[in-house]
Amino acid sequence: MLTPTAVVRSPARRRRSSTSLPVPGSIARCSNCAMRPLCMPRGLSPDELPKLEALICSARPVRRGEALYRSGDPFGNLFAVRSGSLKTTLTYHDGREQVTGLRLAGEALGFDGISDDRHACSATALEDSTVCIIPYVKLKRLCRDIGSMQERLHKLMGEQIVREAAQMMVLGSLSADERVAAFLLDVSERNAKRGYSSAEFNLRMTREDMGSYLGTTLETVSRTLSRFQKRGLIDTQGKFIRIVDLEGLRHV
Repeated sequence: MLTPTAVVRSPARRRRSSTSLPVPGSIARCSNCAMRPLCMPRGLSPDELPKLEALICSARPVRRGEALYRSGDPFGNLFAVRSGSLKTTLTYHDGREQVTGLRLAGEALGFDGISDDRHACSATALEDSTVCIIPYVKLKRLCRDIGSMQERLHKLMGEQIVREAAQMMVLGSLSADERVAAFLLDVSERNAKRGYSSAEFNLRMTREDMGSYLGTTLETVSRTLSRFQKRGLIDTQGKFIRIVDLEGLRHV
């Protein structure tokens, strides 16, 4: 339903993530990427995978707080998050920003630029991250040659539509407590899919960003988390969250 931020990794994963981010222009290989089962190559045959790898022009680092692209920028590439996490935001005419989504390792972003050839959203790194750059024109050609690649691209687009529709339901139907609980549960579930801890993670978002994403305020998010802790549902220390009572959180 909702998208999580970065997670607390197991010792083995922590060792892997301690290496420096790739330099701009470094080659990205799907075949040796840990996020391959969740990302764009999913479902491709061993013969088809090298064609996608040849299309991905590079992996680039995006430092914490850096914009991968901004609203109004010309559209030319899709991106796949190789490591880290990013948020997407929309800016109103009066300058106010709304957090519209979160993307983490194994997820694609940039689809917002397809309709008008300009990005409607901005994408900003929540932590030091790495993205693979996928030229859209070349990707369309590959989709014409490989039916499974076209099907995968359509599925990625469909997943984002479903996610955004679910987010609308959350904002329109759930109480503040239910929204925060749903967010934490989604973080837990998505971490498990990535082989990370489903009970312990770091929320890279600020409380203010969480409030914007959940359609409430920073103060409401902080009070809700404090109530959950007093009820023994979670334990929180700064950005670190530990889910103590998973079933209790599901019944909020």
